[in-house]
Amino acid sequence: MSSTSEEDVTADPEDSARRQNLGKWGWLVVILGAGLTIFQLYTAVRGTYVTLIQGPIHLGTAAALIFLLYPARRSKMGIRSGVPWFDIVLAAVALSCNLYIVFNYERFISEAMIFGFTALDIAVAATGIVLLLEATRRSVGVPIVIVALLALAYEFFGAYMPVFEHPGVEGDDLFTEMFFSSSGVFGIPIQVSSTYIFLFLLFGVILMRSGVGRFLDDLAYSITGGFTGGTAKTAIVASAFQGTISGSSVANTVASGSFTIPMMKRAGFKPAFAGATEAAASTGGQIMPPVMGAAAFIMASYTGISYRNIIIMAAIPALLYFAGVFLGTHFVAKREGIYGVPRSQLPRLRSLLSRLDMILPIVAMVYLLMSGYTPTFAALAGIVTAFAISFIRKDTRPTHPREVGDILVSGAKVALPVIAACGTAGIVAGTVVKTGLGSKLAGGLIDIAQGHFWLILVLTMIACLILGMGLPTTANYIVTATIAAPVIVKFGAPVIASHLFVFYFGVMADITPPVCLAAYAAAGIARANPMTVGVNSIKLAVAAFIIPYMFVANPVLVLQDASWGGVTIAVITALLGMVGVSAGIMGFFVARSTVFETLALIAGGVALIVPSLPSSLVGLCVIAAVGLLQYRRRGATPTGAPDLGSQNSLYLQEP
Repeated sequence: MSSTSEEDVTADPEDSARRQNLGKWGWLVVILGAGLTIFQLYTAVRGTYVTLIQGPIHLGTAAALIFLLYPARRSKMGIRSGVPWFDIVLAAVALSCNLYIVFNYERFISEAMIFGFTALDIAVAATGIVLLLEATRRSVGVPIVIVALLALAYEFFGAYMPVFEHPGVEGDDLFTEMFFSSSGVFGIPIQVSSTYIFLFLLFGVILMRSGVGRFLDDLAYSITGGFTGGTAKTAIVASAFQGTISGSSVANTVASGSFTIPMMKRAGFKPAFAGATEAAASTGGQIMPPVMGAAAFIMASYTGISYRNIIIMAAIPALLYFAGVFLGTHFVAKREGIYGVPRSQLPRLRSLLSRLDMILPIVAMVYLLMSGYTPTFAALAGIVTAFAISFIRKDTRPTHPREVGDILVSGAKVALPVIAACGTAGIVAGTVVKTGLGSKLAGGLIDIAQGHFWLILVLTMIACLILGMGLPTTANYIVTATIAAPVIVKFGAPVIASHLFVFYFGVMADITPPVCLAAYAAAGIARANPMTVGVNSIKLAVAAFIIPYMFVANPVLVLQDASWGGVTIAVITALLGMVGVSAGIMGFFVARSTVFETLALIAGGVALIVPSLPSSLVGLCVIAAVGLLQYRRRGATPTGAPDLGSQNSLYLQEP
């Protein structure tokens, strides 16, 4: 492993928002960063503490690091002028507010529940929330902070809401419930972050430092480098495979994304798009048989359909989803000019196979996930294996204890935006659950539809996505399967189609802003804005927002009253339809699309998806016509072939 200087420890050339010169406070960042990483490793081995101890230590240390590393204003002067005194104070106060929970944990779960909270408790809670929002603004951005403030306003002014009113929560109770409970700041998002997200991010850092990351890059390029956008396509296939086993979009994102996202970035994809590709593909893992998360087993008991039949019926929609993500990355690669290269310029596969031991960390991690071990244990095993592998070769072997310290600090720095985003997302999620907003929307939106089937589907989709912000996929499915799925069944949709409909949109909440945990995890690895990653994920996963409507309208896709001929036709028209929709959204088919061509491609794709022969024929003609127009336009203005001999990297980009 190569050594890094003191400045390298506290700066990242890919993140210009961080201070590059900490001056005399550099030692504090090293202590806090290494301490956070050691704490996460210790709890992974020993076992995590209860939520209100594990979470505050995790979040408090991260918030302190953010105030030390991220200036209030992203100006060059602010970044390079060291750490001002007020940021030192804010770092100390942020850490103290969180540790206050740890030191008063016993009182909170006993006396405070009976006699209430003290004035000091309320002041600490309010201060902790304000500093969390400021830390999130600095490290992530403004949008998610605005959403969190709106959520707090809704919870406080609930009695004055014109719709979805609730009794409201007094200011004192609002702060204490949000900061001193496991259903607010320290809810599901931060619980996930404080367990295995951090470990997988650290795993990615060690992979890169030990040379495993570069080896995987070379191996992937040697296999897929000849294809357009091949690295992204490799990421999709790998994530689909791993997702079928893990059943968790976040675990899948941080596990496979730790090496696929850097690989895509090196191939020329923008960081936000690389993260979105991984997040979209990993989220699809939850809808991919055979595991499909725990919801597949619950679905069997709700519907009376055997688990075996459920995974068979869910296979075609899942494959269509991954085909849609695959198409999206292909069209973006074509649009951006991310081409393949001749085999002669790719790493030799035979020489790479002689270093095959370097994939042992990945093999160990995937094997443990497949064997049913927890993501925490699998990540820890991957970290240990990757670190051990680095000692085999001289060029990757650590030669000084300082290098180990650099890794510990780098692991913490990479995780900071993710931790802040998850803490703020907990505020939104807590509001959805505490005010009953999720169930109110699920019931109220269905009433608004007043018997219109397609409107009920749209409103049900919205309800599932909102519920997904505050509930894990399984809990979300339980609620929507109870409230919404029976309504869809009453309109004549098959039981399996109705339940898969609500399940799909519950899963898609993981990449739907503002609370999109898979996108947060991917953004941490890609060093990109989480909201931008979320938006790009939605574009790539547009198939997931169309496919549920497809199998409700055409149940043949879930093997209801199906014949081989009917299934074949339905799958072909669906794939052609997704070609049109994906090409339209990405702005490229045969060539870059005009606004008219974009609209025509999307319309043609939708027409193909509608289960009607006349509609499918019209859609096919429209897409073919746009393809012909673009082909002629491209042929009239040739751009010429790129000069392969002038490229030194493993990928080519059109000038």
